[in-house]
Amino acid sequence: MKANNPVKILLVDDLPENLFALELILADKNYFFVKANSGNEALKILLHEQDFAIILIDVQMPEMDGFETVELIREIEPLKDVPVIFLTASMDNAKHIFKGYQAGAVDYMIKPLIPEILTAKVVVFVELYLKTLELLVQNDEKEKRAAELIIANKELESFNYISSHDLQEPLRKIQIFSTLLIADEAYNLSDKGKEYVLKIEDAANRMRTLIDDLLTYSRTTISERKFETTSLTPIMEAVKNDFKEIINAKQAIIETDAMCDAHIIPFQFHQLMHNLIGNALKFSNPGRPPHIIIHSRNIKGSKVKDQRLLSEKEYCHITVTDNGIGFAPKYKDHIFEIFKRLHDKEKISGTGIGLTIAKKIVENHKGIIIATGELNKGASFDIYIPST
Repeated sequence: MKANNPVKILLVDDLPENLFALELILADKNYFFVKANSGNEALKILLHEQDFAIILIDVQMPEMDGFETVELIREIEPLKDVPVIFLTASMDNAKHIFKGYQAGAVDYMIKPLIPEILTAKVVVFVELYLKTLELLVQNDEKEKRAAELIIANKELESFNYISSHDLQEPLRKIQIFSTLLIADEAYNLSDKGKEYVLKIEDAANRMRTLIDDLLTYSRTTISERKFETTSLTPIMEAVKNDFKEIINAKQAIIETDAMCDAHIIPFQFHQLMHNLIGNALKFSNPGRPPHIIIHSRNIKGSKVKDQRLLSEKEYCHITVTDNGIGFAPKYKDHIFEIFKRLHDKEKISGTGIGLTIAKKIVENHKGIIIATGELNKGASFDIYIPST
């Protein structure tokens, strides 16, 4: 049944005046009535139509009474849970009542019917029917979404394979042959020719970096998420070790205090901090050594005043601040967009994916990341991820 369509109710009685009376009692509701004059006629209808919210059926009918009819209805699989209310002029003993419930009734009403009571009972079962339909629709949507995610993951796996093999292989050959051309045939090339080969080599290197970053992004999206509560200190030390040569070359200073514990996916958190520290080193100010300060503390969500955080939940708040070239405040949200670059790619290398990956990782941890910056004064990133 589609939304806003009238709810279908089956009325079964051998007397036309009784069917008319039932319609009259329930007339002011958004119901669509299907009428049957006998048990046999009701069964014929139900073999073709099963989307009834409730069945109101008379007990005493010729040929096949209400008890027999309902017993046969219950043998039709889609109808085994449809609520049935028996309408009877006689309910004189417990055995009679038990027989009705045994047949599959959910209730009895004695004639003459009290309209208000009948209406109230029907309303309850119709609301239950509508709620059940709503849940079925939601489950169908969830199953559809799950199927779409499976397809999307398979597509991403195909992309990963293509990026790892089909794209990388010709790229490797371009890099190898351009290197050989410069090494072995340099004396045959003009200065202009050498310049062209070096540009090819540079473009190939940038392409390789882009493919690697796209692979990292896709894996961040589809990777199996195994969380554990752990100290962030060892991960921070490992990240600093990743940049040991660059830190020494730029005479950079990285200050960290005792890091708090957090509920994280360790390898993803390592990638997060790798990207943030890597950015701070890359976008350093040429006139001064990079100075990066990393601080963390536990804080209640209610103290942050951000609607995206749960007020009663405890978060690990991590700040990464640098003294680099920064960015204009108006770009504080744009810097997380994929391929968004705020600086000249000829002056500063990169693909514009690093901060997109960082944001995705924070979202995977049910947290938030906030960027603030000022041109030529540095940038700061505030990260909030659950402590447990």
